Amino acid sequence: MNVLLCPFSDPGYLYPALAVGIELRRRGHRVLVLARPRAAVVIGEAGLPMLDAREYHGGRAFSVGCWGETGAAQYRAVAAAAREIGADVLVTSALCHGALLAAEALDLPAVVLGFAAHLWPYRHGGEGEPEHVVLREWRLRELLRHYHATRERVGLRARRDRRPDLPLIGAGLLLRGDPALEYPGAVLPEGIHHVGPCAWEPGADPAELRRLTERLARIGKPVVYVHLGRTFGGESLWPRLNATFTGGPFQAVVERARSGEPRAAAGADLIVVERPWMGPLIALAEVVLTNGTSSPVLAALGQGRPLAVAPAGSEQPLLAEACVRSGVAVRFPGPGGEGGMGGVAGGGAGDGAGLLKAVCDDEPLKQRARRLGERLNRSGGAGAAADFVTSVVSRNPVGAREG
Repeated sequence: MNVLLCPFSDPGYLYPALAVGIELRRRGHRVLVLARPRAAVVIGEAGLPMLDAREYHGGRAFSVGCWGETGAAQYRAVAAAAREIGADVLVTSALCHGALLAAEALDLPAVVLGFAAHLWPYRHGGEGEPEHVVLREWRLRELLRHYHATRERVGLRARRDRRPDLPLIGAGLLLRGDPALEYPGAVLPEGIHHVGPCAWEPGADPAELRRLTERLARIGKPVVYVHLGRTFGGESLWPRLNATFTGGPFQAVVERARSGEPRAAAGADLIVVERPWMGPLIALAEVVLTNGTSSPVLAALGQGRPLAVAPAGSEQPLLAEACVRSGVAVRFPGPGGEGGMGGVAGGGAGDGAGLLKAVCDDEPLKQRARRLGERLNRSGGAGAAADFVTSVVSRNPVGAREG
């Protein structure tokens, strides 16, 4: 079987796809990765051959920051690469509309790796969920608007589907979380499945990790791992981080990720990093503080660490709400004194350091995080996703479509 991995080249999207690709290769399948050049080192470490997206005129099409603008280029790049290697199946990311359209045009199944929780309306159930926080209906409408605009640009005729979300799930949408992160009593739509984290990341440099560990030991305070995401035009969390980690009982390692330039204050016990790995840093931490993106949430729970969440936008408010509801996280006060942004209500001005200490002292919360982490670690992950990929190759990927 020839497998083309064509996710976004950003770590939160690329790494889960690489985990699935590594497992498929272990089973004897041929796996290639279509990606931006900057991902070459990481893909090489995963041991998979790479196709340079620039050679298919899709250099920008695999950056999630451009997902709404480059769908047509992504369509052409994926279609050309899939033809060249004789692909039997595509594995791509949520939001990769060009890849989904290429799969349809080539009559190939496309398996979509999603987030930690379902982001669109449930099949049924979910009554009582705060829609102003999770924005399921709005999110689906916006994604379909982008999808249909891309479809028109590439010249494919309109679809008639029995369910609005069908064009976005391909042969199946695989969620990397656990049913505990869904609203109680809600039922997922047909074709959407939980498989677990699909965890993989590049190895940490031992010398670099040793230097960082020694620096933390010199400061001597308990460690909080902070993983920042995009702010989506909202206020930065840096003022609250500076207040929390200046003269307080904790120190922090802050992964800046896609959050922009760091704003650490002089005298704050903050070490700012930009690394392609987070597992060893989470292992050093008592608590993980995050905006609520899927990768740090799953990585924290995978090591049994409790969470503090301060969401900004995209899937962050929905996943943050799910973590708080399932009892593995607390809301961290945002820059304006609220418990995060994006509609997740907070507890007033609050004291960041006091909140983190309360998390460290809350044994039931930590036990819930460990239990959920153990369940995630047993869920199958990349193996379950590889099983699904293998199972769909013999099916007609457009068989679920009407008209």
